Amino acid sequence: QVQLVESGGDLVQSGGSLRLSCIASGSLPSFESMGWFRQTPGKQRESVAWVGRDGGTFYADFAKGRFTIAKASTEARTTLYLQMNNLKVEDTAVYYCNARQLFTDTPYWGQGTQVTVSS
Repeated sequence: QVQLVESGGDLVQSGGSLRLSCIASGSLPSFESMGWFRQTPGKQRESVAWVGRDGGTFYADFAKGRFTIAKASTEARTTLYLQMNNLKVEDTAVYYCNARQLFTDTPYWGQGTQVTVSS
């Protein structure tokens, strides 16, 4: 069983920074990609950034230049990070960690962590 647990969400002022973490544990399969999504009430969940198995990264336009995704793996677990700088009010959302299993494309989701940016 795969578990994804996010942490690091908080209330921060506009212009501030946060680092989100996602720990993937359990019987980990090989992942094709891991990434971050976010969602606000009444809106669809949107992709923020992801990192592929080969280390390649993708960023949504709103994240480019402000957010950095990184991944660290050990035998026991994999940790995914999202460093967010120069946060804006519109970055307020619940941020979700996602992982997609290699070959099957099975998605795994964390429970989400709330990021609130005040003006």
